[in-house]
Amino acid sequence: MSFFKRIFSSEKKQTLDKGLEQTKTSFLSKLTKAVAGKSKVDDEVLDNLEEVLVTSDVGVATTLKIIKRIEERVSNDKYMGTDELNIILREEIAGLLSETKSGEETEFTVPANKKPYVIMVVGVNGVGKTTTIGKLAYQFKKSGYKVVLGAADTFRAAAIDQLQIWADRVDVPIVKQQMGSDPASVAFDTLQSAVTQNADVVIIDTAGRLHNKVNLMNELTKVKRVMQKVVEDAPHDVLLVLDGSTGQNAFEQATQFTAATEVSCLAVTKLDGTAKGGVVIGISDQFQIPVKYIGVGEGIEDLQVFNKFEFVDSFFK
Repeated sequence: MSFFKRIFSSEKKQTLDKGLEQTKTSFLSKLTKAVAGKSKVDDEVLDNLEEVLVTSDVGVATTLKIIKRIEERVSNDKYMGTDELNIILREEIAGLLSETKSGEETEFTVPANKKPYVIMVVGVNGVGKTTTIGKLAYQFKKSGYKVVLGAADTFRAAAIDQLQIWADRVDVPIVKQQMGSDPASVAFDTLQSAVTQNADVVIIDTAGRLHNKVNLMNELTKVKRVMQKVVEDAPHDVLLVLDGSTGQNAFEQATQFTAATEVSCLAVTKLDGTAKGGVVIGISDQFQIPVKYIGVGEGIEDLQVFNKFEFVDSFFK
């Protein structure tokens, strides 16, 4: 189908295919069993398909939406062979991802009219937040942008140290203060430094805790407000990092953070070590927030701009 035309370079596509290998193998194995001995799509096949999607971490609400769409197609076509199911699923899942108005880019770019382009990164500890920031900094620098990092997760000394390691590795400047400092003060200093240096991209780390949603909301609101004293419309993106390997727990984290702050885009990490890659489909659909980046390996190059066409192609390959 032209809908799934090749967009990525062959090297990037191979990395994506490899990263989604466990998800694909698990999903297609379940799908094969769901239609075993059946030549047409009937109620039993649809029931089995529903179970396949739910156990692949697509999520109940999104699964029911997909099943309903396929039921409508079966009703219209009167007869639908099970051999067509793979193609139909590809179309319906790509269609769902299209509804979030995201996932068509292939490169790390920033808006020309936003300088510096400010990204505030949120997410609980352990999801790969700092690693994602480091890899983002690498990719933006590789694309020719001048990048500055801000260590505004002052709640943990380890968070500041980890970000420093990434700043050294990527060779980009970092603005930091002592553990326990006011995160808003760090963000303010970071933006002032970025403006002085004529930087293109600023990535601000924030505290990864959810024990008190009200405190988190107040802290993030204050960070935003203080940043806007330097860059009027900052942050331009609030990026929520989610661990794809946690499956349904990623849904809960997304629920908590979208209630605490205005999340504009998502990064789903650790997809290479799990069979739960279907969570990308469910989260994208349920929260109607674009998935902007996905982590498909441990290497510094293995953070990719999410492209729905390539993702679905790898998912069903």
